[in-house]
Amino acid sequence: MSEELLVGLATVIVLGIGAQWIAWRVSLPAILLLLIAGFVAGPVTGFFDPNYVFGDLLLPLVSVSVGIILFEGGLSLKFSEFKEIRKAVINLVTLGVLVTWVLSTAASYFLFDLDFRLSVLLGAILVVTGPTVIIPLLRHVRPSGKSGSIMKWEGIVIDPIGAMLAVLVFEAILSGGVAEASEQVGLSVIKAALIGGVSGLLGAYLIVVVLKRHWVPDFLQNPVALMTVVAAFTVSNYFQTEAGLLAVTVMGIALANQKWVSVKHIIEFKETLRVLFISSLFIILAARLTEKEVAYVLNYKSVIFLVIMFFLVRPLCVFVSTYTTDLNIKEKVFLSWMAPRGIVAAAVSSVFALRLVEAGYQGAEHLVTVTFLVITATVAVYGLTASPLARYLGIASPNPQGVLLVGAHSWARAIAKVLHESGFEVSLVDSNWSNISAARNDGLKAYYENILLEDISEDVDLDGIGKLLALTSNEEVNSLSALHFVEFFGRAQVYQLSKHSKFSARSEASIPQHLRGRLLFSPDATYDYLTKRFISGAVIKKTTLTEEFDYEAFLSLYEHALPLFIIKESGELTVCTSDAKPAPLKGQQLIALVDELVQ
Repeated sequence: MSEELLVGLATVIVLGIGAQWIAWRVSLPAILLLLIAGFVAGPVTGFFDPNYVFGDLLLPLVSVSVGIILFEGGLSLKFSEFKEIRKAVINLVTLGVLVTWVLSTAASYFLFDLDFRLSVLLGAILVVTGPTVIIPLLRHVRPSGKSGSIMKWEGIVIDPIGAMLAVLVFEAILSGGVAEASEQVGLSVIKAALIGGVSGLLGAYLIVVVLKRHWVPDFLQNPVALMTVVAAFTVSNYFQTEAGLLAVTVMGIALANQKWVSVKHIIEFKETLRVLFISSLFIILAARLTEKEVAYVLNYKSVIFLVIMFFLVRPLCVFVSTYTTDLNIKEKVFLSWMAPRGIVAAAVSSVFALRLVEAGYQGAEHLVTVTFLVITATVAVYGLTASPLARYLGIASPNPQGVLLVGAHSWARAIAKVLHESGFEVSLVDSNWSNISAARNDGLKAYYENILLEDISEDVDLDGIGKLLALTSNEEVNSLSALHFVEFFGRAQVYQLSKHSKFSARSEASIPQHLRGRLLFSPDATYDYLTKRFISGAVIKKTTLTEEFDYEAFLSLYEHALPLFIIKESGELTVCTSDAKPAPLKGQQLIALVDELVQ
């Protein structure tokens, strides 16, 4: 039996992480592949049975994992960005919730022949969207303007609200009706707000005190933070069902906005856990479905229900909620087409369906089936169409090729001008005002900022930007800049100058790779080397390679050429690095540093 359990656990991890990796390779929404993998492993083949592997621990493990995911989502919410979108977010999580709840309830009641009380509960469950789906989609689509921030705030804040709404409906059902349960429901709302809010703030305070006073060593800081999150979640849930979701969300937001200690290392740790938990949870919950439950929704009524959810419920929710805001019509349309349901809806429906089945409510098991129908359909449709729609509306660049340059000195400006003239979005950041002034006089977008500030990403417009080039003379600044922007662009798209050439007595290998970006251009392309080349009269030249004038011919003409960038025919910008020999092909454009030819 132990071998079977081991196989079950391995199945979850292998399928989950494998689906994430394949999704990244083929540029598909990861959750879509996770659901497919779960369905195949569970109801299709019967290879994996979560109930057998986890037993009574299944739902508690799911609940705690969801709490950690919401905490990580709360860590990404900054009050500085909330000021501009406050009205839209508040309306979406209040008025929008009401619109979604009412319409979803009516649609499920008339189409699925559910008991009215179960329809009301299903409507409450379906108001949530959730960070498990929203955040990966936002990273994939990268919408500009306010729409991305609004979706992120709505998706994270609405989860505890939707869960608590479902709890209140559930308690009303067990109490026999709303009239009989009105006092209990009102008390539950107050208890949830007080217990969740206080627990979350207290947990955040404890983490801040522990870090600020250095009461634990560095290697225990992340485990202690995780311990505090789990404790706050469990204590809150013990005194009031589902209040733990509110507690961990409040804790994450409080930590993200305090100024006493840095929590970046905690954020990075939780991001790793989030990927693992999301991968595992979708596999587990999708595999719990049975063939009978899947067959329940394979009919024309389900199609009508989904059409109503896509084309009536969400658009009406958004347009009613944003009627008095300054959002333009493109942003409203995009928000109307982005309401994927995630793991919170799946977990809440699973918990309540089990309890209602045990209480003798016929048809309660269909709550999970319909919820997974909505999750699967919304993830598939929104995930596959969000990027094309955003490009059509002109509010996103899913594969941004723009460049952020750290340093705005003379030859950095020369590089920026060539890239800008080639059609790429270019921004420069420098703490030297004369450099910034010169860059702006050249028509470049430049920011007078310290690149090492924690909130620099809020002051610099990153729309259309997908790469970082650290070009200062200070190696520490270059390395810290690269490390800071790894979370925005990924490790493969952050670059910095080499400090020592290949001819130097000190080797670049002495600098740990994980503490710097990828090294630019060539092994000897240091700041001093490039500065001397420009002073001696070298210029940046862009050349289109042809059959007659290929890369070899270019090198024979410009003997000391230093390749900097390659622009592919698709418009993709490739940065030349010291660890890969450039190999531009015909039809591509080569940007290189060359010595001017003597006539």
